[in-house]
Amino acid sequence: MNFSSARIITADLNRLVSFYEQVTGMPMTRYTDDFAELRTPLATLAIGSTRTVQLFGGDDVARAATNRSVIIELRVEDVDNEYEKLADFLGDAIVQKPTTMPWGNRSLLFRDPDGNLINFFAPVTSAAQQRLDG
Repeated sequence: MNFSSARIITADLNRLVSFYEQVTGMPMTRYTDDFAELRTPLATLAIGSTRTVQLFGGDDVARAATNRSVIIELRVEDVDNEYEKLADFLGDAIVQKPTTMPWGNRSLLFRDPDGNLINFFAPVTSAAQQRLDG
């Protein structure tokens, strides 16, 4: 089995697509008015409108802007550089400025417009680099 993607359900697809394009510097592919993807070499971040939930069984399957337990993690080259580039854009959405975590990753934690937590991280210790690079 291979992890393939994570999907965010949102009531405002255009707003989230624009946000993720801004913070990643990468274009998202919009397949329909209700679905877009950000593909990376390891996994995909998908964004679906609330209308797509109907295809999975209805409104009770997922609710937009209610996540309080998942953190979407994106590995970057330099967390501090990303912070400098995005600090003004993110503003109050920043939850934690760049911090080195006990497990050896440098981390910048912020929220997207729907309140989902995003972690930009980079391994900064040799143990973390070895763990992540195999």
